[in-house]
Amino acid sequence: MAHRKKNRNVGIIGVGQTKHSSHREDVNQPEMIYEAVSLALQDANLTMNDVDCVVHGNMELFEMIHQPDMWHMLGTGAYGKDSIRITTGGTSGATISCAADNLVASGMYDIVMAIGFEKLQEGHTTAGITNMADPLWFRKIQAGALTGSSAYDVSREFGLERANRVSLTYRIIMDKHACLNPNAHRAFGLDFSQIDDLIKSSPKLVGDLKLIEMCSQSDGACAVIYASEKKAKELSRRPVWVRDHIAIHKEEIFTIFGYNRAFPVTKSHKFAAEQLFKRNDIKDPLNYFDVFEMYDPASWWAIDWLRDFFDLKGDEHLRLIEDKEVMIGGKLPINPSGGVIASNPIGATALVRVAEAALQVRGGAGDHQIPTPVNHALASGFGGTMWTVLTMLEKELNW
Repeated sequence: MAHRKKNRNVGIIGVGQTKHSSHREDVNQPEMIYEAVSLALQDANLTMNDVDCVVHGNMELFEMIHQPDMWHMLGTGAYGKDSIRITTGGTSGATISCAADNLVASGMYDIVMAIGFEKLQEGHTTAGITNMADPLWFRKIQAGALTGSSAYDVSREFGLERANRVSLTYRIIMDKHACLNPNAHRAFGLDFSQIDDLIKSSPKLVGDLKLIEMCSQSDGACAVIYASEKKAKELSRRPVWVRDHIAIHKEEIFTIFGYNRAFPVTKSHKFAAEQLFKRNDIKDPLNYFDVFEMYDPASWWAIDWLRDFFDLKGDEHLRLIEDKEVMIGGKLPINPSGGVIASNPIGATALVRVAEAALQVRGGAGDHQIPTPVNHALASGFGGTMWTVLTMLEKELNW
């Protein structure tokens, strides 16, 4: 990105993440956030005195607390510091990552902490999201934030039987990864021998989108510390460099003429990837990246989006899953953490993708670490009406 080179390079030097769970009744919101903040500070060998600015993000609609960052100072440590609160739907975690990167790259601050969280047990997320869709027009296609459209599209193109098996294969791969991650919320111990049974027995939410294929709602928090190149090299033996990011926020317009027929547009995932890879001169992203932490709210959507992100042709995206090339040890491991299907603390979910990708580059992911070297990582965020954020992380400053 020579034509848009950063004023200063930025490195990730600290990562902290809570255990994700359906209910964290043992802590309140600031206490849960403090768990992630303290782990990130410990990881970076810093104190809050070293942090110049705090960027805070969640979906305040879901817990129904206005300006939560004011109360959360008890856990974030932001008292007396510059602080910014950001909410952009499901992309919130990725957006605060972009903001933290920009604030350091601009020269405004040397060290910025990004904090994302959600304590969904304290609100009614499903009701809030479901009511955003028209109850008449969307009652047969809407399941919370997601529709059954991807399942319909994949099934129509490749046949229902194959599509169902690919979707459950992906879901089981994510579960196998989640079983290696001690922070994952849902880790069932699923096996590929259960595919046929799960196709028949898992309740359908809408269309062919089944309960087992859908993300949950989780309680959890994540904190990531960003530092200027000079500070990162001084403070960390293994900084992970933020090469570039892109945020594409647009509104999808449904019309009486038929969306994507009368007014075809490039989907935000595909557009974001094309622009990001073009300006970084990456011509073969499938072979360039060593890991992809994808915001995958349901297995059907993950299948569809895999093709968009890497501009795959024909059934190449299906074959990557069928051949288990997206597993740890495969051609392109996707979500060694277990992904969004395993853990979904919405305000933190997209930041967790960046954090987990950084851990993979650093070689510090523990039992779910990829066994081969990870030099290049990609992380995505999704939210709103098909909004996309992509972040590229690198092991070395060589661009």
